[in-house]
Amino acid sequence: MRSIPIVTKNLLIINVLGFLACVLLEKSVDLNDVLGLHFFLAKDFAIYQLFTYMFMHGGWMHLFFNMFALWMFGCVVERVWGAKKFLFYYILCGIGAGIVQEIVQYVELYMMQPSGIGFFSIISLVTETDAINLNAWTTVGASGAIYAILLAFGMLFPEERVFIFPLPVPIKAKWFVMIYVVLELFMALGTKGDGVAHFAHLGGMLFGFLLILYWKKHPSAEGSIGGSGGDIFGNLKKKWKQRKPKDSGNTSDGSRNADWNYNADKKATEEEIDRILDKIRKNGYASLTKEEKQFLFESSNKNR
Repeated sequence: MRSIPIVTKNLLIINVLGFLACVLLEKSVDLNDVLGLHFFLAKDFAIYQLFTYMFMHGGWMHLFFNMFALWMFGCVVERVWGAKKFLFYYILCGIGAGIVQEIVQYVELYMMQPSGIGFFSIISLVTETDAINLNAWTTVGASGAIYAILLAFGMLFPEERVFIFPLPVPIKAKWFVMIYVVLELFMALGTKGDGVAHFAHLGGMLFGFLLILYWKKHPSAEGSIGGSGGDIFGNLKKKWKQRKPKDSGNTSDGSRNADWNYNADKKATEEEIDRILDKIRKNGYASLTKEEKQFLFESSNKNR
């Protein structure tokens, strides 16, 4: 746990604690009903559920696979982006996934109505009894945010190779993401009643894609999102060059020695960063040693 970045670590802890609380309190209160995302025309819908639903889960396996993917890909993405940016991305994409799920459920409700009823007329036609029955449409799980992280990993490291069960050979991350998009779209359109919010998964990826495109076109908004991990880490070199010695105003011999040592250390650090970035561009992030990853992570934190 010590090597897991701070946001990923805390998200793992919160999700596990949320599930344990749900299990321990199930006889007195149904937390999935209180904190899960209800359909917006349902009796028990509350706006805060767009945030809380992503920390609830429907079972041990649901929790395990989401947390495994969060640990596997979230650690890498957070180290590239930094804690604040990663958390913003995770929360926004989770909320976006919930919004997409609400829209899809509204379309489903519209399709169930007799012909001739206007698309927006349904809102005024929902009775109190209907609102109670609509409570059954409840969504829980971090999957929307997790799928957004998968997308981010694929866009940051498109050439990185990953394993997908049951394929016997690794495939590039960009194909890994595309396969998941196609599978989710196929299951969303062709599989009904399986209890899985496939459109929420796609919604999380959609919001993630749009956010990354925005960051890419507006680098000043929250850092540049390049085509590869190397482009992102490339900003480290600029940050190191912008740093100044703390005692630059002192002209004593001691100050000059301090400045010389500082510049020598800075040059050595820049050269090491360049070497690591070249290695990432040629062989991918996974080719780095534990020490190289730690060095890059610490250098990023010093200059954030």
